[in-house]
Amino acid sequence: MRLGRILAELAREEPEVHGLVALMEIQASRFGARTGLSGEPVLLLDQDRMRWDQLLIHRGLAALGRTEALNAASGRSPGPLALQAAIAACHARARSAGETDWAKIVGLYTKLGEVTPSPIIDLNRAVALAMVFGPDAGLTLVDALAADGALGNYHLLPSVRGDLLRRLGRFDEASAEFERAAALTQNERERKLLLDRTAACAASAAQQTGGSA
Repeated sequence: MRLGRILAELAREEPEVHGLVALMEIQASRFGARTGLSGEPVLLLDQDRMRWDQLLIHRGLAALGRTEALNAASGRSPGPLALQAAIAACHARARSAGETDWAKIVGLYTKLGEVTPSPIIDLNRAVALAMVFGPDAGLTLVDALAADGALGNYHLLPSVRGDLLRRLGRFDEASAEFERAAALTQNERERKLLLDRTAACAASAAQQTGGSA
């Protein structure tokens, strides 16, 4: 971040430089909330936003403002770093997960996918779509990505699919997806989180079966 700030001073008229600084500052603001007391990962929607660093958020939003002003003055469309920073800013501005402007995030991911096409961007867009239109909408896009095969070894694909299936009450399928995601990740703490979600969905599936028997 220090080098980014220096670069921003040297290239003051380059909007993507300020976009880079904005993205780094806002993402770094969440570092203290990304892990629990035992070092376990905490998902974005579950993070304690009181632990987000407000100074870094303030710096990041200021850098994003400079990016947007430069783009507006020159008539340029935002680049990939500016778009990613704008997505991060939507989370930073929300006082709670429920106040997040997911519709705006969907639009930003759509633009980002046009500038830098990537199945990972499409996966992130699917998550945002699910937050706006419900898990079925997100699952349609995730299933298309799974069928394409480009993210076959990417653990977050089955992780996202598992979460959408869980929200739909399809606990058996969700459990299998979380288990597959756990097998793909190389991070031990992340694997434990995914296996915990596997077990929780399996328990919900058992209750569901018992209740309908």
